[in-house]
Amino acid sequence: MKEFKRYLLTAALPYANGPVHIGHLAGCYLPADIYARYLRAQKKDVKFVCGSDEHGVPITIRAIKEGITPQEVVDKYHAIIKDSFEQMGISFDIYSRTSNAIHHKTASDFFTNLYNKGLFEEKETEQYYDEEKKTFLADRYIIGTCPVCGNENAYGDQCERCGSSLSPEQLINPKSALSDAVPVKKKTTHWYFPLQNYEPFLKQWILEEHKDWKNNVYGQCKSWLDKGLQARAMTRDSNWGVKVPLPNAEGKVLYVWFDAPIGYISATKELTDNWADYWCKKDTKLVHFIGKDNIVFHCIIFPAMLHAHGNFILPDNVPANEFLNIEGDKVSTSRNWAVWVDEYLKDFPDQQDVLRYVLCANAPETKDNDFTWKDFQDRTNGELVAIFGNFVNRTFVLMHKLCKGKVPTLHADVLDDTDRKLLEEITATKTKIENLLEQYKFRDALYEVIDLARKGNKYLQEKEPWKKVTGDKLPVTSDNLGNLQLVSGNQKLVDNALHISLQLTANLAIFINPFLPFTAKKLIYMMKVVDKMLEWENAGKTKLLSVGYSLRAPELLFKKIEDEEVKRQVEKLQEASSKQQSPIDKKENNNKKMEEIKSEESSKVSPMGGDLEGAKSTIQYDDFAKLDLKVGTILSAEKVEKADKLLKLEIDMGAEKRIIVSGIALHFKPEEIKGKQVVVVANLAPRKMRGIESNGMILMAEDKQGKLYFVSPDTLIDAGSNVS
Repeated sequence: MKEFKRYLLTAALPYANGPVHIGHLAGCYLPADIYARYLRAQKKDVKFVCGSDEHGVPITIRAIKEGITPQEVVDKYHAIIKDSFEQMGISFDIYSRTSNAIHHKTASDFFTNLYNKGLFEEKETEQYYDEEKKTFLADRYIIGTCPVCGNENAYGDQCERCGSSLSPEQLINPKSALSDAVPVKKKTTHWYFPLQNYEPFLKQWILEEHKDWKNNVYGQCKSWLDKGLQARAMTRDSNWGVKVPLPNAEGKVLYVWFDAPIGYISATKELTDNWADYWCKKDTKLVHFIGKDNIVFHCIIFPAMLHAHGNFILPDNVPANEFLNIEGDKVSTSRNWAVWVDEYLKDFPDQQDVLRYVLCANAPETKDNDFTWKDFQDRTNGELVAIFGNFVNRTFVLMHKLCKGKVPTLHADVLDDTDRKLLEEITATKTKIENLLEQYKFRDALYEVIDLARKGNKYLQEKEPWKKVTGDKLPVTSDNLGNLQLVSGNQKLVDNALHISLQLTANLAIFINPFLPFTAKKLIYMMKVVDKMLEWENAGKTKLLSVGYSLRAPELLFKKIEDEEVKRQVEKLQEASSKQQSPIDKKENNNKKMEEIKSEESSKVSPMGGDLEGAKSTIQYDDFAKLDLKVGTILSAEKVEKADKLLKLEIDMGAEKRIIVSGIALHFKPEEIKGKQVVVVANLAPRKMRGIESNGMILMAEDKQGKLYFVSPDTLIDAGSNVS
């Protein structure tokens, strides 16, 4: 692996035309922050830069809607976005903005460099023009009736109701969003960047040198390159943006996707005088964290620009995430179907880490995932509270009651295999987390942290230090611990169990710090240690807390999420979206729901949940891509009582074990399928069957005689492997 002297991390510049929502966090800002914190813990030279994207059509449209100037729009939302990031612990070294003078100069100089090299193609084309406002109209400034669904407020580039991609020519009765006037075609001149000239370079750089990139990134880049690239206009007709630095370019600005990525460079310039070290020296590792909708800009257009300029390094990796849906539906800012970060922070004060945890544990790293408030509750209560928080609290309570509030001695003469195994697990976890973070597998890395806490709970349960005291038939609680006394001769066993548990707790603070920094701070406060202990060189060590050192009383790290809170959030989401919808939208949504209900009532379902009626209607690739298919190994199978067709299966999914109830009991005996590898739909919503919660669905094939067959890999592979 190549060694780097410094690291430059960027996260996509958010448009300053509205607040940020949790889809933004899950897409790029949280993964970038986790990686930045991990590198800082390793004492690496890291610069983590971002800023508001304050140019482009979305800004001017928002200004029109709110009846204010574009500058007032960006000032308003830049402040909201920046505050949301700060409260969520997104640790940018700088959060800049593209309206700053340093950015205008940097972007202008970049354009001039390419222009002076003769790299642009000057072209005259016809574009729509508003004669009343005397201005050219970007596609988003043109509104008309969608030819696909009849939406009367479709934009010239897309209908946000049906999702169809459009051009202004396709709209029925097009009109200007600025004046309602019918637009006319008028000639205009723009400067085009000939991307086709950079195809050989991009094919070599991406398809040959970066085969290790994530499948979604590599695949999308290959698709663009296979189709062939075309010249793209890098200027627009507008008065809002970076002025085109040419004498004959009055009323023209740089295309927002030309100037926005240059914002990474200008932000670094604003941050440090040594900015060129991070952008021009080959021993710097540049990583762009983005969402999948920005892949083409960060992997093809911006690298081609950097290559053409000639003085800059190229990204080492672009770990783009997929999309995060909300309650089964795509995020839509126009329909207000979103969970806004600033509103979350008001509703759940001091619970930033809870949201960070849920978004990372459910991160859309390989496929679109779904955020639901029920899952938010289940993960908080079942993982943060019941596993991580429970282990830390039990350890501290027992230490205060049985060891006088001090770190007890580790007695080597009574160490057993259970003790040694847990100590080995602590060290091994460090290596696991490192390997996963270096591969940008943040979800799996977080699982390893929680799994270590789970092992800690199991260890305490096996050791039962409270049973080394009188009255051991009763469960130990904070109410009765003070009245319990140690049985003679058992002090060493109690000491060892709690010494090891405390050393594990110290490691949990280090491991969790990149993911949940506020929780790590609470832990080091309870342990009365300084921030330096969180440095990565301490991870995996088992002598972090000194014997005899007094520790503070425990504090609850997390609190349970109640049903009423979940209900309130779902209602809030639905009410906000309902207010935003037009009467036509509401009618269409109601009709859609009725059709879904009818479809569910009338469909015949196979034992695994599949339609038996034969061929299905055509779907789009995005529909298929929502499925998270993984290989699982059946660990055990047993019949479900009073259900002739159902088997209860325990399946190894690699990072976890799941219970799945499947209607295959008439086809297979439980003992026949143990060890069988199957393909599981891993992101299917949980469903109770005969009182058992089933978490997933097994894919099966059925022949003409009705016999079922497992869909299995040809050869034995690791459980949890993705199927694509």
